[in-house]
Amino acid sequence: MAAGPRARLIASTIATVQEHGVHAAGLSELLKRSNASRNSLYQHFPSGKGELVETAAKIVSRLVYSHISRMADALATAATVEDWLDELLAFWRVQLESSEYRAGSFMMAAALDELDPTLQSTAGQAFAEWTARLADGLVAIDLDRTTARALSGLILSVIEGAIVQSRALKSSHPFDDARSQLAILLRHQLRQR
Repeated sequence: MAAGPRARLIASTIATVQEHGVHAAGLSELLKRSNASRNSLYQHFPSGKGELVETAAKIVSRLVYSHISRMADALATAATVEDWLDELLAFWRVQLESSEYRAGSFMMAAALDELDPTLQSTAGQAFAEWTARLADGLVAIDLDRTTARALSGLILSVIEGAIVQSRALKSSHPFDDARSQLAILLRHQLRQR
């Protein structure tokens, strides 16, 4: 069964913002890409594009949180740090590679949107929630909370940076570098294991 206009509008918004940023995701482009009418947009999102982008941001936030949550829980039983990092990073890396390095970070685009403080706040909240959840996994393997939060924030910052560099270079090499260097850092932090 084909997705309805609401689902198509959200999916096209996510893809367009990942590729072009929030402001380049013009209303005409979103409608064309979603094969939805202007009436459908306002029926499902009465406040227009801003409400649509905000809804898409919340969905992306939940999707990423779900992945991070699964990875936080998997850390204690991971065979190696490298295996765990491969699985963690694959969530973003595979999407980049399959899009030929066009699909960037939705949340980074939202965070950079200075003209929409609500959207920027949603991005900040998402990053904070992801960091806290990943830190829970590190605490579960005996890292102290302060170190776990700092390390989680760093890991997520490295991922966001790898996304940007991979897009610019049209290469996954930044993810290879991220994996190797994060593995060294994690092994150092988890040496008591």
